[in-house]
Amino acid sequence: MLEQAGIRPVQAPPSAPNCNSYLERFNGSFKREAASRVIFFGESYLRRVVNEYLAHFHQERNHQGRSVKIIEPGEEVGLTEGQICRRERLGGMFNYYYRDAA
Repeated sequence: MLEQAGIRPVQAPPSAPNCNSYLERFNGSFKREAASRVIFFGESYLRRVVNEYLAHFHQERNHQGRSVKIIEPGEEVGLTEGQICRRERLGGMFNYYYRDAA
């Protein structure tokens, strides 16, 4: 599957999770926050869950390692005026609260 996508895998040394600590952290977050709470009914549903989680991870979730900031903040981040709205993903598994631009 990786070859079809044009991705060349790089082998990490065995028993060395610190070699790719960012990926290890992401995998742990994905398992805790999404994968352990969903029953996958096929590859297409798995892809949908991963895509929704990635959107939530990059655009809506605060990251402690980045001074509690969002990686790719939207235009609504930092607004102080407007009605508070909620965006939910995967049937409410992930919720994001923001202010509407009015």
